[in-house]
Amino acid sequence: MQHQDLCRPEIKASLIARFNKLHPDSKGLWGKMNVSQMMAHCQAQLRVALGDEKVKQSLIGMLFGKLAKKKVLEAKPFSKNLPTAPSFIIRNNPEFEDAKNKLIGLITRFNADALTAEPHPFFGKMTVEEWSAGTWKHLDHHLKQFGV
Repeated sequence: MQHQDLCRPEIKASLIARFNKLHPDSKGLWGKMNVSQMMAHCQAQLRVALGDEKVKQSLIGMLFGKLAKKKVLEAKPFSKNLPTAPSFIIRNNPEFEDAKNKLIGLITRFNADALTAEPHPFFGKMTVEEWSAGTWKHLDHHLKQFGV
């Protein structure tokens, strides 16, 4: 699996086109989230990358984040049913169109100049390339979860 540079307009457009294939009754192929919760979950990760939301780095992240970051950024796809950090679990049921529109807005904003200088809450210090590759991989993983 080749990582994509989410700062490139054509990569953003490709992801947005895939999100636009989802509909309110899209079913996940694995996991517990419904489609609206998945899009809100993806928003949370993008808000951290863009500096809109601050999440303190966890002790476990300080200890193991660098090692885990290398693993996450490998070409191998994410495993299904990976645990989700508690702060990224969506417990409510967001309205579908609102969740999709907010997510698309965040994807559109994603670029090198907009990314936070703050450390990732688990992986620590991240370069633009690492934010871009990791965010693309995360979004791609969830799109595959819902069959697009």
